[in-house]
Amino acid sequence: MGGKKMTEEMGNVDTAIQASHKSVVSREKEIGEDAERPAGPVGLDIGTSHIVMAQNKGKNIHTVKQLNAFFTIPYSKFTKKILVENEVTFFEKNDMFYILGYSAENFANMFNTNTRRTMEKGVLSSREDEGITVLQAIISTLIKKPKNPGEIICFSTPGQPIDSPTSVVYHESILKMYLASVGYNPISINEGLATVMSELAEDNFTGIGISMGGGMCNICLAYLSVPVITYSIQKGGDYIDQMVGSSVGEPATKIKTIKEGALSLAKTPKNRIETALHIYYDDLMHSLLHSLQDVLHSSDKIPKIAKPVPIVLAGGTVLPTGFKEHFEKTLKSVTLPIDVAEVRIAEDPLNTTAKGAMVMALSEEI
Repeated sequence: MGGKKMTEEMGNVDTAIQASHKSVVSREKEIGEDAERPAGPVGLDIGTSHIVMAQNKGKNIHTVKQLNAFFTIPYSKFTKKILVENEVTFFEKNDMFYILGYSAENFANMFNTNTRRTMEKGVLSSREDEGITVLQAIISTLIKKPKNPGEIICFSTPGQPIDSPTSVVYHESILKMYLASVGYNPISINEGLATVMSELAEDNFTGIGISMGGGMCNICLAYLSVPVITYSIQKGGDYIDQMVGSSVGEPATKIKTIKEGALSLAKTPKNRIETALHIYYDDLMHSLLHSLQDVLHSSDKIPKIAKPVPIVLAGGTVLPTGFKEHFEKTLKSVTLPIDVAEVRIAEDPLNTTAKGAMVMALSEEI
């Protein structure tokens, strides 16, 4: 029996390695499009800004992305008729319509205001009374009950923040209970580990995975796919947007648009907004790398690794041109107890977590 179990486990490892080499075919969720009913394991990246669902389909891993946002408008029968006719994604509660995902973004733009979010700094928002209900509704726009009850779904969870008393236990438990109620067998994966699983197959899943999203940065040191150290800091893309907006007197949404549109960290800033963006990108990198220095030096869990390990970076915050070079420069200002071979940007930074969760889901399937 032991030999059979070991053979099965090795087969799962091979499956995970093969999946990690697959390319990702990604798209945004179309308004009015039905949710999918998966057959096979599912990866789910539950981020502050977006939720991404990943499935293994033939030669590629396919991902579908939905905006993790909502917008409320008062109930009326006439409005409901218009929403239905235009295939707007919504549900109604307490005499309000809750517009979901990309539909919410369209409404917010029309009203010249911001969408609301179910999550803040990487975890469920305590400021939104209906946040859990809305998050569940957004997830349901991507996936229905599985074709086979008990299908494995691997979903991302943040590491415990070291710069905040916030606990991730409630956040993870709520998601696990919901996904189980829909008919899945839910397994959580640390977001930093998901980066390792997606990008470091050639390195025996050994190295440092860093996922820099909207709400936080998640860090994982893994050895042969085993997470040795995991944690997070509650600074990310949103922090940059808010601090730059506060510094220059502009809305954070405007800063976000500029940041995602044309920002290059490789060029000298041309105006005060770009100057502020450079300043707060540097601030984020320093905070992240000094936290890594402190956490690794204070740990007695660091394995003796024979050769230098890679650092791989993922998430929307790493997208500006010149990010890698700035990160490498900042890395020289800290001293780590392990040697770093190189710094890499993930092949597909926006879908790395979902792909890594998919790889883990496949490896767990027997």
